[in-house]
Amino acid sequence: MSKLQQDAAAFKSVMKRQDFTSWHSQPKPAVPVAASPSAASTSTPAAAGEDVVFSQPADTGTGMNVNTQLVYAVNFMKGKHNPMRLEDIAMLTETPLDTDNVLREKFKAHDKIQYDPKTNLYSYKHDFTFRNKAALLTEIQRQTKKGGGLSVRALKESWKEAPQAIEELEKEGEVLVTRTQKDGQLRMVFWNEIKPTDEAGGKKVEQEFLDLWHGLKVPNEVDLQRELASEGLQVTASEAATPKAPTTGKKKKKGGAPRQRQVRITNTHLRGEIDLSRDYVAPGK
Repeated sequence: MSKLQQDAAAFKSVMKRQDFTSWHSQPKPAVPVAASPSAASTSTPAAAGEDVVFSQPADTGTGMNVNTQLVYAVNFMKGKHNPMRLEDIAMLTETPLDTDNVLREKFKAHDKIQYDPKTNLYSYKHDFTFRNKAALLTEIQRQTKKGGGLSVRALKESWKEAPQAIEELEKEGEVLVTRTQKDGQLRMVFWNEIKPTDEAGGKKVEQEFLDLWHGLKVPNEVDLQRELASEGLQVTASEAATPKAPTTGKKKKKGGAPRQRQVRITNTHLRGEIDLSRDYVAPGK
């Protein structure tokens, strides 16, 4: 038997000893194996044929931290305008407000939560209490008279229909609004103290004239002079500069090296014998 035949025979004998039966073909055990709750919860979607990404953390809802649950509960109450029982808040927010003493005390002591001990009800302290367009306009007037406007976002927190009411008041000429430059959303609202009337005038200019006005371009200086000259006009001369009073005294020069003064020789009878322009030093010094 050749070497190749021996290797083939050895490979076949090894293959016969291997068990290649798939786990799908294995019979189910008679007694189910006990599994932990976490294993059972993760295996259920797989048994139902659903795709589960096991690398993603499970959705914990409001979280387990007390402060996280507190923020979730307060934000929930922000959208409610009627008092509620603590049990109802805990059920709707899925937080242990009714069983966790620490969470309940923090919720009760929150500066935006108002608790009524007589009725045992909780409510959110909104900045404003209006619920219709007329009351909204009154609040805008009161704030504008104080020297400022109102944030549309704060008004919306108190009344979710405030932005629509503000747009209606703007069309009616009752308020003035500012918008964001990026997407044109309402930002601030002010009361319009000057109303457009037939007697006092002040009607809104039509958009066609506004577009024409903003479409005008101021020509440059050269073209402006040419246009004025063609109409027989000229540029207004600027004011002549006011003459300054003449100064009598000589101006002193600032800075610069000082000038050397020439020495006047007075001992003229020594000229020719001693050079008076030199400095002499006594011997020994």
